Formats: sequence, structure tokens, C-alpha cells
Amino acid sequence: MNKYIGDRAFYRKLFAVLLPILIQNLITNFVSLLDNVMVGQVGTEPMSGVAIVNQLLFVFNLCVFGGLAGPGIFTAQFFGKGDHEGVRQTMRVKLLVAFFAVLAFGGALSLFGERLISLFLHEGEEALDLTATLRYGKDYLAVMLWQLVPFALGQVYASTLREAGETVVPMKAGIIAVFVNLMFNYVFIFGKLGFPAMGVVGAAIATVLARFVECGVVLLWPYRHRERCPYVSGAFRTLRVPGALLRQIAVMGLPLFVNEFLWSGGMTTLNQCYSLRGLEVVSAFNISSTISNLFFCAFLAMGNAIAILVGQLLGAGELARARDEDRKLIAFSVALSVAVGALMALVSPLLPRLYNTTEGVRALAVRLLLVGAALMPLHAYANACYFTLRSGGKTVITFVFDSVFTWLASIPAAFFLSRFTELPILPMYVAVESLTLIKCALGNWLVRSGKWIVNLVGS
Repeated sequence: MNKYIGDRAFYRKLFAVLLPILIQNLITNFVSLLDNVMVGQVGTEPMSGVAIVNQLLFVFNLCVFGGLAGPGIFTAQFFGKGDHEGVRQTMRVKLLVAFFAVLAFGGALSLFGERLISLFLHEGEEALDLTATLRYGKDYLAVMLWQLVPFALGQVYASTLREAGETVVPMKAGIIAVFVNLMFNYVFIFGKLGFPAMGVVGAAIATVLARFVECGVVLLWPYRHRERCPYVSGAFRTLRVPGALLRQIAVMGLPLFVNEFLWSGGMTTLNQCYSLRGLEVVSAFNISSTISNLFFCAFLAMGNAIAILVGQLLGAGELARARDEDRKLIAFSVALSVAVGALMALVSPLLPRLYNTTEGVRALAVRLLLVGAALMPLHAYANACYFTLRSGGKTVITFVFDSVFTWLASIPAAFFLSRFTELPILPMYVAVESLTLIKCALGNWLVRSGKWIVNLVGS
């Protein structure tokens, strides 16, 4: 049993990393829930239009995370080694990745946004206005494009701070940003303090303002605390990166970027398959995903903690200890998800009632939440395996484990069931999500093999 349970020092170290990330994610997702409820008060069509656009922006967000994750592996190990010049070089790579992500996605969403939104608009059992939903989505997207730059730049600094052990600063920045978002949502959506009621456009403006605030906090803090962040001094005097390091990052980072692009694109494709059952399904998934994200952030934060803690041990050359602590971290992640899943199931009948939508949409959202709660331990285990493999730089393996699995298993199942059967949405969703069992078995085999236990930055 001691193989899976650590001592007090182990959990003190874990909570020092985990809690700031978890608190930031909890607050962010809680305010996202309030944000979503506020938009939902305007009506089902505005809520659905916003949900569709956010699904498209989700692909951009994950591509930024994926693009920064490759250099981030080296950042954690360079910091663990005490090599600040190495950290500076990885920051330069991150800035270039962020620039190209903004350029590519900004152009694609500007040119093809209307066409992409229309892919999710289908008639269902309830008489919802598809034309109005498209209009709301276009209006929301036009404003949200302005947040691409501060989001990407903020992630360059926030990810570096986390990988260097400064997890509290991004947490504080996130907390400030979500409250800015919440305050301006109230003012702009409903027309308070003399402002006109702007609905979904007001929600977008509030989000853009919050992104700029968050970016400002994480960008300025390291320069005001250079004694704790010596790596920022001279980080961008040049964008030059040694060719050998750049090739290493490219070899390990490209699969991560492609993985996040294909995985997020896969999730969007899955939701498009589900949307064929009607616009009310889009609305129900929006409600259930917003609520479930509040609970899922427990095991998602554990994934980040695993990447940081195991990555630092690998960089310090403590390979045996890295394997031992990783096993305990995975066990804790699954145990935590069981408790959180039970809590989610308990409150699932209550939270959808906060939305101003139809009873059919609310009832479907509750059932989707119960399925998510039941399957949470499986997702937690798969997530922990993914971040374990990533901490040792096994990015090609994580690519196969994550996005290849999604495109070869989950999407074909959803595509077939949505287009060639009359299966209702709930059993279709259960069938597709149950494939996570296969992913867990694969993850278990890969982690137990120990091939991820690699020091990437030398002695």
C-alpha cells in the first residue's frame, strides 16, 4: 500500500504546487459558470451561439497550450537543473509559437467563422431559431477575436512561471481576471451603470478586457521580482535559440502541438456529431460542460502538478524517485476524482435550473452530468497517464495515446452512430465515452513500461 500513498512531506510538496493551480481553475470555472448563466438569461439561442463560438475558440486555446507544452518540458527540467539561460531560450520559442498561433487562427476564424458556426446548426425536437443563433454567434466572434493576442502572450509567461514553481502568480492573475470578467459581464450584458444592454456582444467585451488584465499581471510580475525570476532578464533581447535545442524542442514539441490541435479539433468534431440531434443538444452540452468543468478541474490540475513535479525530478536526475512519486500522484488523482465525481452527481439536478431555457434542455443536461460524474475516475486516470508520459518527453507516444485514439476510436463511433442510426443522444454519448476504458488500459501499459523516465537536460 505504501507504493501508492506518500508521506507528509510528499503531500506538502504536492499541495504547494496543486492548490494554487486548483484554486485558479476553480475560480475561473466558477466564474465561467456565472458568465454562462448570465448569457443563458438572455435566451437559449444567444447561449447556443456563444457556446458554438467558444467551442471553436477552444481549439485555439488548446493549440496554444500544446504549442507551449513542448518548450515547457524543457523549461521545467532547465529550472530543476538551475540553468536560467536554458529557461530564457525556451521562453523565446514559446513567444514564436504564440505569434504563429494567433496569426493562423485569427485569419481562419475571420475568413471562415460563419461557415464553421453553421456546421452546428440543425433542427431538433424543439422549435429553436437557427438564424438568430447564427447571428448571435457571428456578433460574439467578431469581438472575441481581439482576445487572441493577450491570451497567447499571457500563456507564454504564465506557463513559464508555473514550470519554475511560481504557481501562485498565475493563480492571482486568473482570479483578478475572472472577477473583472464577471463585473463587466453584469454591466455590459444587462445594461447597468448607464451602459446599454449589449447581450452576447457585452459578454465578449467583458472577456476581452479580462484577458488583457490577466496578461498584464503575469507579464509585469516577473520583471518586478527578478530575484525570484532571474531568467526574465534579457529573455527577449534576442529571439536566437541554439539550433540543437530548437531541434530537440521541435522533435518533442511538434507532436504535442499536433496532438492538442487534433484532440481539440476532435472534441469539436464530436460535438458537431452530437449537434445533428438538434440545437437543444448543443444547449444541453453547453450547460453540462460548463458545470462539469468546475468539477473536472480537480483531476486536470493534478495533471499539471504531475508534469511539474515529475519533470523537475527527472531534470534533477532523480529517476527512481520520479517513478515512485509518479505512481503515488496517479493514485491520488484517481482517489480525488472519485470524491469529486460523487459531489458532482449530488448537485447535478440543481445547477441546470439556473439557466433560462426549456425543461427538455435542462433534463438532458442533468443526465449528461450524471454520465460525466460516473466516468470521472476513468478520465482522471487517463489524464494522469498522459501527463506522466509527457513529463519525460515521450510526446510521440502521447500523440498516439491522446489524439490518434480520439480520431481512430471516438470520432468514428460518434460519426457512425449520429449519421447511420436513430440512437438518442444519451446512449450515443455513453457509448462513445465508454471507449475511455481502452485508453486507460493503454495508458497503464505505457506508464508501467517506464520508457518515459528520461532526463532531457543532462546531469
